[in-house]
Amino acid sequence: MTEHFDVAIAGAGPAGAQCARDLAERGYDVVVLETESEDEFPAQSNKSTAGTFPSMMGAFGIPDDVVMNYTDDVVLESPNEHFVRHQPGAVLEFADFKNFLVEDGRESGAEYWFDARVSNPVMDDGEIVGVQYDGQNEVYADVVVDATGPAAPLAKKLGVTDLERKNQAIGVEYELEGIDVDAEGYADLTDAMMLRLDHDLAPGGYSWIFHTGEDTAKVGLCYIQNEAHRDYAKDGMGIDDYLQYWLDTDPRFEDAERIEGKQHRGSAHIQMPSSFSTDNFMAIGDTVPTIDPLWGEGIHTCMKSGRAAAVTADRCFMASDRDTSAEKLSVYDDLWHERVAPKMRTRLLMTQLLYLVSNERYDTLIRDLNRVDADALRKANAGSTRGVLKLLHTEDIPTLARFAKERLL
Repeated sequence: MTEHFDVAIAGAGPAGAQCARDLAERGYDVVVLETESEDEFPAQSNKSTAGTFPSMMGAFGIPDDVVMNYTDDVVLESPNEHFVRHQPGAVLEFADFKNFLVEDGRESGAEYWFDARVSNPVMDDGEIVGVQYDGQNEVYADVVVDATGPAAPLAKKLGVTDLERKNQAIGVEYELEGIDVDAEGYADLTDAMMLRLDHDLAPGGYSWIFHTGEDTAKVGLCYIQNEAHRDYAKDGMGIDDYLQYWLDTDPRFEDAERIEGKQHRGSAHIQMPSSFSTDNFMAIGDTVPTIDPLWGEGIHTCMKSGRAAAVTADRCFMASDRDTSAEKLSVYDDLWHERVAPKMRTRLLMTQLLYLVSNERYDTLIRDLNRVDADALRKANAGSTRGVLKLLHTEDIPTLARFAKERLL
């Protein structure tokens, strides 16, 4: 006999697991279907750098024991400059974090089915009423949630998500030991998360060092194969080559060694979402492009999207006629724009412009950041036009003109 739940969620990542936690705490019958086996989870999906901020930890009740290192500062580097800002943060052990979300959801009553690869929506009269998994197996629900990330097997087939390959960011990261986190000529990275803008290392993207304690850190880079990447890329080099090039040329890694089994790969799409929901269905996390396009922080936004979907489902279920139509579920779309990723379009445009400029302009930007007051920086980071204008120079006009032309083509 086919089982029926209030909500069926495809994917046990941060968005899906948080959505399940919230719904189970409200007393709803919820099932999460996860592709990986329970014994290995999350070996295949352990892909995040897992840098986040205390606001996420507090808002979602995340315990200290999933934190590798609490950090005090954020550092921005360019080829020849650096900027340091006091900003408390946390570098998580991503696997422990995901397992905590699963176990906490289970304690509240959520069911987890592992080894359950979701492949297709189950349709009735043009509306999704369940999911197909592992061949011909089916499970039914009043609301179905796709939290599978860029694979998006349900959202794509329902026409909710339109992820374009040209907007796909790819990343690779190693965990290293033996790093000199306070090397001469560089910013002190002790208890810091560092992002570096440098086309020599990550053409059309950025690289990072997240200190995880003592002489260890997460070190990686990512980029989109866009026009900026084509402008600055070296012939014949792939993403692994760039990371190895950085390790070979930066003196901070002279005595560093890779920690066995600690290599992570991932991808996300950096683009405006086209839609989020339809009848009986919502797409959350990286199934829609939720990652912050400017600085790449994705855990907090994914968690917020999972919570927004849970709030929306709860509102629909509390109605006397349990209405899960597209009209009622569109509350989730509004919450996404208001609470999950406000000013997403502005931040996306800032990101596209940022990766077009040269290394020399990155040096100027870092000098400017050291010049402007903290309030101006906060406004620019939040997508304020006035804040951004304070960081522009007259020599940026040709880049702005090129940027505008490419947007119109």
